[in-house]
Amino acid sequence: MSLDLTAPATATRGCRETPVLKERGQREVFCGLTGIIWLHRKMQDAFFLVVGSRTCAHLLQAAAGVMIFAEPRFGTAILEEKDLAGLADANAELDREVARLLERRPDIRQLFLVGSCPSEVIKLDLARAAERLSARNAPHVRVYSYSGSGIETTFTQGEDACLAAMVPSLAQTDARELMLVGALPDVVEDQMVDLLQKLGVGPLRLLPARRSADLPAVGPNTVFALTQPFLGDTHAALQRRGARHVAAPFPFGEEGTTAWLQAIAREFGVDQARFDAVTAAPRARARKAVAAHAGTLAGKSIFFFPDSQLEIPLARFLARECGMTPLEVGTPFLHRELLGPDLDLLPEGPVLSEGQDVDLQLDRQAAAAPDLTICGLGLANPLESRGFTTKWAIELVFSPVHFYEQAGDLAALFSRPLRRKAILTAGGSA
Repeated sequence: MSLDLTAPATATRGCRETPVLKERGQREVFCGLTGIIWLHRKMQDAFFLVVGSRTCAHLLQAAAGVMIFAEPRFGTAILEEKDLAGLADANAELDREVARLLERRPDIRQLFLVGSCPSEVIKLDLARAAERLSARNAPHVRVYSYSGSGIETTFTQGEDACLAAMVPSLAQTDARELMLVGALPDVVEDQMVDLLQKLGVGPLRLLPARRSADLPAVGPNTVFALTQPFLGDTHAALQRRGARHVAAPFPFGEEGTTAWLQAIAREFGVDQARFDAVTAAPRARARKAVAAHAGTLAGKSIFFFPDSQLEIPLARFLARECGMTPLEVGTPFLHRELLGPDLDLLPEGPVLSEGQDVDLQLDRQAAAAPDLTICGLGLANPLESRGFTTKWAIELVFSPVHFYEQAGDLAALFSRPLRRKAILTAGGSA
């Protein structure tokens, strides 16, 4: 059993050359600050300090939920009235707050200053502040800065900005190593590492690492593979350091995971017999798990509003492995170099849209009348009130959905609302 990706998977044309509808209007999406919620759980000795308003603090508290047994590794340096009135030196205020934080939390090894959208924050040079504070607290603490402002970033771009900010300070190496880039739940990351180690690929390095002592080095012999499709800035930053990207479909579902692993295996000279021996059992489990939901999904249409930048790989998975028909696949930003392999496999037919003019897209969604609509929280209830079945896009980011063992769970995220709708409809008619 093998998958030859040197030739097209089917005779069906893909969507790489499909014209893209580009919209620049009102948009409905979370800001990049939201990425802190999964990043702070991943990076065990890091702290994320948002420089912003009380609105930023409320957003993070609401997104993270209530933490009772653990002190969170994020917080907000809130702009007060005197800051807004220009009666205080913002840099001195920031330095004082950072000093208080580090004194109270001596476990911090990485500190991220995260910009937000108030005009006073935009005027503050957080990059220079990070350099100043890094020099002051070295070697115990490394300070980085990036923007999570809703003016500059959408939802998942916060992680991209964070990882890209780390790349310039990574140590230099000439070793040939594989860097795996993108934050994954620990259980999924362990599965990924186990598969690659069984294939004999390595040495393996992770960005982000769970602890700062394990941060990877990078150099001209570094090869990197992305686990998330929204890491365009990180991809560019690694290439500037001389690293080379292994292009592949993203590891969603059985087919995407196999293609992703196959691209890495080919790069490291793994023979086909070993590849098949390592992947045969998990591939079979993934196909069986997806099949349990494909009966609900097959023949149903789906419409993606732009949210997470996962939309194109997910549409590919749903079309090819679950038998769904994508009508429109909207994404905040379409990075063709990263998403090209997924576009090659996505059957032609759907509208591809980049960016958003939410009123126009709502009109297209109503005209298309899809069986399932993937959208943000702000659109879900209004669409449900109009009779449409929806799935919150945010669940696709916060749930473990990558690689073989999660393939069935990924399919279930889409089949569940359709099954719920069928039950409610049957109950109403009865």
